[in-house]
Amino acid sequence: MKVILLEDVQALGKRGALVNVADGYGRNFLIPKKLAVPASESNMKRVEMESKKLQQKEVKEEMDAGKIKEELQKLSITIPMKAGEGDVLFGAVTSSDIAGHLEKEGFNIDKRRIELDEPIKRLGVYQVPVKLHRSINAEVKVWVVKE
Repeated sequence: MKVILLEDVQALGKRGALVNVADGYGRNFLIPKKLAVPASESNMKRVEMESKKLQQKEVKEEMDAGKIKEELQKLSITIPMKAGEGDVLFGAVTSSDIAGHLEKEGFNIDKRRIELDEPIKRLGVYQVPVKLHRSINAEVKVWVVKE
């Protein structure tokens, strides 16, 4: 049975690919879960039009991410924290803290897109990477200062 994939399916193919699968796998798994549609002339045209729309959306998102990247590169955030001896913080600065300060500056960025390996536990200046798009990353300068 030939089907057109509507989503990426691991070990089978990417979205929009025409693949040949066992009849039972196609009828009982892929089609009911809306992962694929039977390969017909009309379905081919429909999937092709959807992929064009998706491609246009992807280009727009990438352009928007590029603009946001330029603005984020110029931005510097100051986070006041209580600190003890040796400039060690009482607590830590996490990605959600950084996301909150970015929101105050007018950037609505999800905390999961802020790529901190581990929370910041010392005073100082840090370059924090932010993943804006699949291919676009920005860095925000974060100043952690004594309160």
